[in-house]
Amino acid sequence: MDLNTVWFILVAILFTGFFFLEGFDYGVGILLPFLGKDNQERRVIINSIGPVWDGNEVWMITAGGAIFASFPHVYATLFSGFYLALVLMLIALILRGVGFEFRAKRDGKAWRALWDWAIFTGSLVPALLWGVTVANMMRGFAIEQDMNYYGGLLPLLNPYALLGGLVFISLFIMHGANYLTRKVPAGIAERAQKVSFIAWIISTIMAATFLAWTYFGTDILTKPGLNGLSPAVLAAGALLSTGWLIRARKTGWAFVSGALAIVLVSLMVFMGLYPRLLISSLDPSFSLTINNASSSPYTLKVMTIIASIFVPIVLLYQAWTYRIFRKRLDAKPENLTY
Repeated sequence: MDLNTVWFILVAILFTGFFFLEGFDYGVGILLPFLGKDNQERRVIINSIGPVWDGNEVWMITAGGAIFASFPHVYATLFSGFYLALVLMLIALILRGVGFEFRAKRDGKAWRALWDWAIFTGSLVPALLWGVTVANMMRGFAIEQDMNYYGGLLPLLNPYALLGGLVFISLFIMHGANYLTRKVPAGIAERAQKVSFIAWIISTIMAATFLAWTYFGTDILTKPGLNGLSPAVLAAGALLSTGWLIRARKTGWAFVSGALAIVLVSLMVFMGLYPRLLISSLDPSFSLTINNASSSPYTLKVMTIIASIFVPIVLLYQAWTYRIFRKRLDAKPENLTY
């Protein structure tokens, strides 16, 4: 296996980890104004992700850095072509982070409500935009021969991409609700369990529609050789199992099954793309691949050595963090940080 493929796999792993971990963060943030009936319950909901949300976002930063170092042409095309969308995402993430930190700095219903809705917006907008971005990567967009996209934001907001954004939102809401059933006191957990089943119904309908559109409208599931059909079928099975587990009140397994569905969807995307990274809708020869968009072999070699040392350390640290904060929260004010 050459280093180009190794780094393609590593980028896929980083984005898969990001969608798995940050997915329930986004879901919890979206649900915050609706599940929390009063200030105390909302504090509990925020504290359920308080120790981990910023660490989860590091996966996105690391994935972007990995693309920058290993496939610089992809980084340049993606981050310039999606510039406005990325700025909107960045603003939303800043609002979200400030909301976590500022919400408890003052008393007053208006003050807290302001930051509750900032957290909601800062969770909803990135979830939508990530779905739009991934769907456009699957469908392809107008990349020119010089490896640049000049079309602006509006062509990227096509119906297929917007449906992809809605699929991401619904999956993340389900994922976040399943997470809350394991982390918060019984009253909130009961409401979260009901929301998770409703979100499962919506996400299943949307995902089935999106999968059918993907099959007939792209080559992600049908291209010769390696494609995303097998993980897509497995993802559908995991998603269907999640609904049964939610109804059976097997909350731990429901969270695992929903997480597995998100992981398999990510695997479907990257297997369907390989060896491409960005598909040109103008001409297949204009697409950016692991070969024509990569860094030099020496750069990839040095980066592989560095990654082999530090990535396991980061994974061990994050696993330790989740182990430390694995217990269910109680609603006592003295035990809440945010």
